[in-house]
Amino acid sequence: MALQRSAYDELLKWKRNPDKRALLVTGARQVGKTYLIREFGRKEYKVFLEINFIENPQANDIFDGPLDAETLIAGLTAFSRTSLVPSETLIFLDEIQECPRARTAMKFLVDDRRFDYIESGSLLGVSDKEVPSYPVGYEQQLRMYPLTMGEFFYAVGQNKDTLALLKEHVGRREPVPSAVHERMIRAFSLYMVVGGMPAAVERFVESSDLEQVMEVQRGIIELYRQDIAKYGANKPHIKLIFDSIPEELDQKNKRFKLTDLAKSARMERYASDFMWLADAGVGLPCYNVKTPEIPLSINAQHSLLKLFLCDVGLLSAQTTGDVRFKLLKGDLAVNWGSALENAIAQELVSHGFSLRYFDKAKYGEVDFIIEKSSKVLALEAKSGKDYRKHKALDNIMAVQEWKIEKAIVFCRENIQEQGGVLYLPWYAAMFVEPDRGPQKINIAEFLAQGE
Repeated sequence: MALQRSAYDELLKWKRNPDKRALLVTGARQVGKTYLIREFGRKEYKVFLEINFIENPQANDIFDGPLDAETLIAGLTAFSRTSLVPSETLIFLDEIQECPRARTAMKFLVDDRRFDYIESGSLLGVSDKEVPSYPVGYEQQLRMYPLTMGEFFYAVGQNKDTLALLKEHVGRREPVPSAVHERMIRAFSLYMVVGGMPAAVERFVESSDLEQVMEVQRGIIELYRQDIAKYGANKPHIKLIFDSIPEELDQKNKRFKLTDLAKSARMERYASDFMWLADAGVGLPCYNVKTPEIPLSINAQHSLLKLFLCDVGLLSAQTTGDVRFKLLKGDLAVNWGSALENAIAQELVSHGFSLRYFDKAKYGEVDFIIEKSSKVLALEAKSGKDYRKHKALDNIMAVQEWKIEKAIVFCRENIQEQGGVLYLPWYAAMFVEPDRGPQKINIAEFLAQGE
């Protein structure tokens, strides 16, 4: 089946740009990069040329000599035995981390302007092969993630009219019709188990067989372990961190404790290993902030973090099977714990938010702190019936100098609002989006304010 991905619209937007640069598509393994680019190339171009540097290592020879456009295009044509049509050809260089000089060549190929170029690779941020000269100014980046909640809901049968209705009700802060709400809660429970990896979603839609889905998920997890063994700078540390993610997220405050790895572990020795997982797209670090004030980036404490997996389905596959089967049978009373927070985290990241949380003994812990509309927005994920009990949230909203006027609590219940807190059903996390478009300033008015 062909999954509907919003990234396809981003590819179309890139293609229509008359001054386009090469497009570098990044993301963790198995998130659907290669499949989507192939589909795009075959549908939108007269000629589509794909070269994979892992499957065809001899293609490196094309970029071993001079990097002028004429020489490179002659080499691409001879290697592929394909006639390239100006303005109607897409050249796709996959696993480009295996050929660093191909990245350097982009500045010359883009300047030539005859053809369009897409590069992709899963481990660009962790490859040990140095790029001689990065094509600064000649590349545009697109990060891909597992299916978002909205993409998953559509894949399992929720139509676009339903999703539009939900968005409308969230915008008006009015309850969703109860029948629709219950159906979406069921769909969300499926998402918690299946996750957003395209291969797992396709297997579920085709078979409805959870064992087959788990087989796919375990295969992806093993692939990640193989990547660590092959590319990791400090393989034992990285593997230990990766394997510890489910257990650490199950802790009461979900913070990653290095002493659980080794009694003598210190952040300065492990920091690069956490970043390896983040750069590979496998781990999603969420940093504590000293105070929930804008700008959050300068308040971040990189020594205190939670580490989520890139996909809640992969996290679910590493937990006991009982929870998965209870969810699929409609038993929503089970304790979702870390999985719910992981699902919210990956949705926020896919929408472009940086992950932050706030935890201080005096106030308690708030699951997520984000910036939206130039203000701080606090988010909590509640899996139980006591969703109205959020002491830490109340504490930080009471601190006037922090100016936190709004908060969202994600829960099982329908849409409602009380005392500055908006209660939204879990599935409504798909509608928390950053501000879009350029932030325009009237310079004359701005300068006049100081007079």
